[in-house]
Amino acid sequence: MYDAPKLETALDQQDIKISADKVQVYYGETHAIKDVSVEIEDKTVTAFIGPSGCGKSTFLRTLNRMNDTIDICRVQGNILLDGEDIYHAKVDPVQLRAKVGMVFQKPNPFPKSIYDNIAYGPRIHGLANSKADLDVIVEKSLRRGAIWDEVKDRLHAPGTGLSGGQQQRLCIARAVATEPEVLLMDEPCSALDPIATAQVEELIDELRKNYSVVIVTHSMQQAARVSQKTAFFHLGNLVEYDDTSKIFTNPSDERTESYITGRIG
Repeated sequence: MYDAPKLETALDQQDIKISADKVQVYYGETHAIKDVSVEIEDKTVTAFIGPSGCGKSTFLRTLNRMNDTIDICRVQGNILLDGEDIYHAKVDPVQLRAKVGMVFQKPNPFPKSIYDNIAYGPRIHGLANSKADLDVIVEKSLRRGAIWDEVKDRLHAPGTGLSGGQQQRLCIARAVATEPEVLLMDEPCSALDPIATAQVEELIDELRKNYSVVIVTHSMQQAARVSQKTAFFHLGNLVEYDDTSKIFTNPSDERTESYITGRIG
């Protein structure tokens, strides 16, 4: 007999890229993230917003185990990527970070050529068998980073010689070169001018066709422009998570409303 509700649930599950359940993060004795559960959809831009120090960047870093690099940090709870536990003992964090790429607040190109910035990840992960393969990956990644036309004639010039906005797009191109499935962005525009910010925002909208994008932003306007889903964090708690339009026009929690209207922040 045809069972529509079950079929619907199965389809819904396919759309969930990352599922976090009761996640706690401690820095020594400090309880930074408190019991956060959230499901992040595939091919969607999800924005994390909230006041400074509310835990949004800390939680973002749990999604690719960047917190492993901090000795006093411990993470509890479950985080699944495509249904698999990313904190399982058998998971190699280096391989995980190839699947879950990250772009940081300040552009941080390697002190190498533009070409080698992009080629570095594919080389160490064995994604190219020849120079010709690498050439294809470099061009494709720079195109995805919306910077190919600006740098195609100077691929062997240093990446550090680019403008701030170009450097950030180079870092986005570098992050997508390993063919990740998820792209994490920690305030990727906070060091950029308005024109460069607009270019990166346009790029984020383009990237969601291929990736699940999670962006931490201190700018509510940016969250409203680029995301489809928004999570509001406050004092280490996930207060509310919903469609961006609902969060900004009709939030369910008065703390969210207070933040959106500028009464807390």
